[in-house]
Amino acid sequence: MSIFKRGNVYWYKFTFKGEAIRESTRQKNQHIARQMEAAHRASLAKGEVGIREKKVAPTLKEFCDDRFEPWAKSTFEKSVQNNWLWFRGGIRALLAFKPLASARLDAISNELAAEFASYRLAKDMQVSTVNSSLRVLRRILRLAVEWGALESAPKISLLPGERHRETVVTPEQERRYLEHAPEPLRSIATVLADTGLRPDECYGLRWENLNWDNGRNGTLLVTGGKTVAARRVIPMTPRVRFVLETYWEHAQKPAVGWVWPAPTKKGHVDHSSLKKQHARAFLNANKESKGSHKLTPWVLYAFRHTFLTRLGESGCDAWTLARIAGHSSIAISSRYVHPSEDVVLNAMERLSGHNIGHSRNIPELPSAAKPLQIIEGKGEEWCARRDSNSRPNAPEAFALSS
Repeated sequence: MSIFKRGNVYWYKFTFKGEAIRESTRQKNQHIARQMEAAHRASLAKGEVGIREKKVAPTLKEFCDDRFEPWAKSTFEKSVQNNWLWFRGGIRALLAFKPLASARLDAISNELAAEFASYRLAKDMQVSTVNSSLRVLRRILRLAVEWGALESAPKISLLPGERHRETVVTPEQERRYLEHAPEPLRSIATVLADTGLRPDECYGLRWENLNWDNGRNGTLLVTGGKTVAARRVIPMTPRVRFVLETYWEHAQKPAVGWVWPAPTKKGHVDHSSLKKQHARAFLNANKESKGSHKLTPWVLYAFRHTFLTRLGESGCDAWTLARIAGHSSIAISSRYVHPSEDVVLNAMERLSGHNIGHSRNIPELPSAAKPLQIIEGKGEEWCARRDSNSRPNAPEAFALSS
């Protein structure tokens, strides 16, 4: 019996009277999948059913309308609204291109995706915007495989030249910005700059998730976010402790509730609440910059990038940085970690004394190691040449015994 896993579910494949049978069991349990395959084989052998007709894959529009969009809405609309808005925007962009919207899932290829990308670029869309839609398409096709609507997903290539948010706010820029930012933007920006929280994570902070007694200055708990790894505990800096404690005392020391309440659908501040305040604060903080010195506007997310960049420059390793940032993969965290030559040398020096061959003295080889022997008197000479940064010549240092 041929059972294989594709995505999170098992499929089976076998041949009956020269016809290939391949179907998804839609099961995550391997034993149940084997039973389903055996039942299908038995039913064919008894003649109870004929060769099942190959399922006709739905079009991209049908799959999005019937399955993918309802899934994205129910999964992210209430928990991570930005994810839902990202999926919704990507779906609308994909379905606006009729050749792609009317194509069946098994007919979608990287070539068709490239045509869609060209169509979007012709409308003066940025490369990052086009790649965002392509990522949604890639997610749709992979879920179609997992749900049994498609046998295999094609590789969707992204366009090169995508610009990333790489603005690092200098201490002077941060100082001027905070001087011109009104409340609660000033306090929120301070928390972002000192904790590296995602803006949505900061907006959703609650009093019951703050602990004034943990650590040196207290801790804050992030209960959820963009990924599973987003749930984490972050120590407060003295500045963050001062800001939050001031708000807490001003609010009559509540035990529960939003830290940043606002008359929005969710009950707390969000991106739309601070958009105009941020633009005005940035303009006022940099109104003296002119010509070539004029700064390109950055978003509040730049404070998170700035914090992680500073953290990486401080010598923090990628695993610790991933834990603090809430990254699901250290591949993302490694972008912020750039070990200097001194850091690499210090790491190698810390291995001194470990039994891994870093000892200066050449140990005596046991008799079992013969016929390989160190030529008498060559050990000291080899060490001397090594210290003079010349690579030792192995045949001169070692020889076969007679």
